[in-house]
Amino acid sequence: MAGTKSTRETFAKMSFAKVYPMYLQKVEKKGRTLDELHAVITWLTGYDDDQIQGLINEDATFETVFDHADLNPNASLITGVICGYRVEDIDDPLIQQVRYLDKLVDELAKGRAMGKILR
Repeated sequence: MAGTKSTRETFAKMSFAKVYPMYLQKVEKKGRTLDELHAVITWLTGYDDDQIQGLINEDATFETVFDHADLNPNASLITGVICGYRVEDIDDPLIQQVRYLDKLVDELAKGRAMGKILR
């Protein structure tokens, strides 16, 4: 997937604070917990619980979230399809990072074991 400029801008300006409740709702509906969601976010970004809450409080964009993240070196091991695109084939780093997070949340919601999610 080659990200167009407008697609990248959409992802860059998207509010993490507005998407986060949807992530939480998705995983809780499937019997997973807030702590598990935070473990996934922490694994990918390096943010702890307080930093995640800070991002929500300041209504950070995904661009800000990933500009300041300490991306896990194993993030490139995240593969599979999300929203019709293979995450490993996404060219734009920001879009790929957002889709990495989407993929991890999906895996959590689908009941995958934490050990497998946190590669």
